[in-house]
Amino acid sequence: MRYQKPKGTQDFIPGIVEKWQYVEKKARDWCHRFNYKEIRTPIFEQTELFIRSVGETTDVVEKEMYTFKDKGDRNMTLRPEGTAGVVRAYIENKLYGEPDIQKLYYIGPKFRYEQPQSGRFRQFHQFGVEVFGSIDPAIDAEVISLGYSFFKDLGLQGVKVELNSIGNQQSRTNYRGKLQEFLTPVKEQLCKDCQSRFERNPLRILDCKKDQQYFDGAPSILDSLDEESMIHFDKVQKYLAEMDIKFEINPRMVRGLDYYTDTVFEYKAEGIGAIDTIAAGGRYNGLVEQIGGQDQPGVGFGIGLERVLLILDHQNVQIPEENLLDVYLVGLGEQAEEKCVKVLYELRQAGIKAEKDYLGKKMKAQLKSADRQKVKYAAILGDEELERGEIVLKILESREQKTIALENFVEEMLKITKGGNM
Repeated sequence: MRYQKPKGTQDFIPGIVEKWQYVEKKARDWCHRFNYKEIRTPIFEQTELFIRSVGETTDVVEKEMYTFKDKGDRNMTLRPEGTAGVVRAYIENKLYGEPDIQKLYYIGPKFRYEQPQSGRFRQFHQFGVEVFGSIDPAIDAEVISLGYSFFKDLGLQGVKVELNSIGNQQSRTNYRGKLQEFLTPVKEQLCKDCQSRFERNPLRILDCKKDQQYFDGAPSILDSLDEESMIHFDKVQKYLAEMDIKFEINPRMVRGLDYYTDTVFEYKAEGIGAIDTIAAGGRYNGLVEQIGGQDQPGVGFGIGLERVLLILDHQNVQIPEENLLDVYLVGLGEQAEEKCVKVLYELRQAGIKAEKDYLGKKMKAQLKSADRQKVKYAAILGDEELERGEIVLKILESREQKTIALENFVEEMLKITKGGNM
């Protein structure tokens, strides 16, 4: 029997995984510039955590969660998104007791049982940030600017932000009635999901992809914002404009998860057809208290890395290739081969990326192997060189070479790899 990977999952093999490493490194670099600290949470959590935080009427909870009973008959779920687990960790580890706000980031796999399609998988990967403890609209703008900086640094074209406010609880209560009144005449034409949400969560109806034709002329939630929410939203826009971050107001954006309040946003790029949304986020005041902690405001985003890599490829953005090796050690003769084992170990201990042949290849084949691995230098040690206490260092591209005393070889390679010249 031949085994295959489960539907909706991927193998990241050499040649592909380096692209992921590059994108993840960029994410970490930008988080460190913005003073965000990494957090790692379990891949599975209690199912109730996601029901309480994400919302019972969301597609994630109703249709997409990987849920199972463990041997203790407890309901567990593979995490479908990042925020709930980070909030749980924030509460459980009493991070709210710190004197400063908490600025956290994560990178890792998530799981949703949905139909696989371009840029969408059942096991997918997200880079996300979460900030706890501040209601300042400047932190909303900072979170948005972090994601924007990350995308621009990767070289994505046409990056912009779509922005909206869904207000506080009072604002949404005011808007709920207006929206239900508008939708009542077409309620029977709406899809089953929208009809079931009509009473429970009518704002989610605007997020439906099937029924958009019925929403022309729908009231804007921005007209229902109270003064507090409007001031907050205005300041977010002001800060983004001052940072010269392009954004557009999209009053129909409500986001698919129930925990959002006030600021919500999505990042767009020049994608593939309708696939142009590369990330989303927003503010979630009240969520910490909702799942058992002291009331603390929060804001964050989640970026789907599969979607980012797909659009990078579509836009022909070249990800730089790193030379994984500094030097390839070629041993010729039994004694020289034995000596190479020690020299190779010493090179690596000194911080030099080095490799040798383990298949008994001839010299020409070994040099070809070094070429395939894009190594700049080959170090050739034969039995004759070993007797003289020497080793030959060759630049593979130019074939220029020089002889180095074997006892000084590691020291010389350190100078060369730091300075870039032989």
